[in-house]
Amino acid sequence: MTIIEYLKQKIYPKHLETICGEEKISKETLIKNIISGKIVVSKNINSKRKYIAIGKGLKTKVNANIGTSPDSMNLRQELKKIDAAIKAGADAVMDLSTGGDLDKIRKEVLEYSTIAVGTVPIYQVICDTVFKQKEIKDVAVNEIFEVIEKHAEDGVDFITVHCGVTKKNLKILKNKKRICGIVSRGGSFMAEWIVKNNKENPLYENYERLLKIARKYDVTLSLGDGLRPGAIVDANDEAQIDELKTLAELATIANREGVQVMLEGPGHMPLNEIEQHIKLEKRISDEKPFYLLGPLVTDIAAGYDHITSAIGAAIAAASGADFICYVTPAEHLRLPDEKDVYEGVISARIAAHAGDIVKGVPGAKEIDIEMSKARKKLDWKRQIMFALDPKKVKIERRKFFPKEKDVCSMCGTFCAMKESSKIGI
Repeated sequence: MTIIEYLKQKIYPKHLETICGEEKISKETLIKNIISGKIVVSKNINSKRKYIAIGKGLKTKVNANIGTSPDSMNLRQELKKIDAAIKAGADAVMDLSTGGDLDKIRKEVLEYSTIAVGTVPIYQVICDTVFKQKEIKDVAVNEIFEVIEKHAEDGVDFITVHCGVTKKNLKILKNKKRICGIVSRGGSFMAEWIVKNNKENPLYENYERLLKIARKYDVTLSLGDGLRPGAIVDANDEAQIDELKTLAELATIANREGVQVMLEGPGHMPLNEIEQHIKLEKRISDEKPFYLLGPLVTDIAAGYDHITSAIGAAIAAASGADFICYVTPAEHLRLPDEKDVYEGVISARIAAHAGDIVKGVPGAKEIDIEMSKARKKLDWKRQIMFALDPKKVKIERRKFFPKEKDVCSMCGTFCAMKESSKIGI
């Protein structure tokens, strides 16, 4: 049974109490929002890792992507990236591996990680197809579902499934050319399969089969935005909105069947369109959790896309987004290394926290108040304690002051707060 089904029978898993304490939310509110689908508590029945709670009234969570590619198949390196993500405060990691022994890699990641793990099963379907020197159109529907169940049985907590790429919205997309077309790997695979076979998306057409697998293992379905925009001028076009509406309909069906579900969002999007897009998702999906990549607010910041992403993510979180997928400085250029992963998570956490202050998430603003009090008192120990990245604060502070002083590095002896304190201000 899924957690939704347990709660409907008034059976309460022990970790609900812990979530209430961590999130400063009442048990009644938590239960009500899980049952209604406004909160998901993602934890596979075969998982020994920490759950991740995502949704209405909770702290905005952060995911870090890791994984091999055909050009880089070093599993040990990917495990080090998990360490970096956890040290930086990530709430989940997604294994997006496409190179090497994917079954072995996934099982190692699931065993190694202490936080929730997500995957995109269709990536393995693609890799297996290429390895067998077959064409994408030749993939059997059963193959897709067999791989999905394999991931679920192994203990994956949430899976991205591109159910919303349909014959209808591909026709819409084809009639209105985008600059970047389809930038989702899973989305492009489903699109090619649909067009070359002239058949409907099997994940859409056989959605009940997908729900049956998800219910069996209590896997959270992350309904992937296969038509997300890869350029800001492509954002919020008819094809993207049509897919979003389809995902909202599928989310309602999943929730009705006791399956936990969240929707995925863009992508690249101008600053002024983000809030409206978030509110649209919340309205048409009855406030289902929204999981976003960024959005990146400009296309020209290669090398600094952790910043462009954090700008968009802060607006998204403030507008109601619940789960942020990090973007690293390596985005669009190469696979990230450990340093990139750390910086990407920190950037996303800054955005998430900024959004939580606006949303009024319990405890968010209070941390900033405590930091400000510590700054006023020039109390560096407490400043380090409240800092989002304490290690960074220590390192940077000691570069200028090997021995601690009760001043800051910019003002030094002429510290404004120190001077104003002399006159009681």
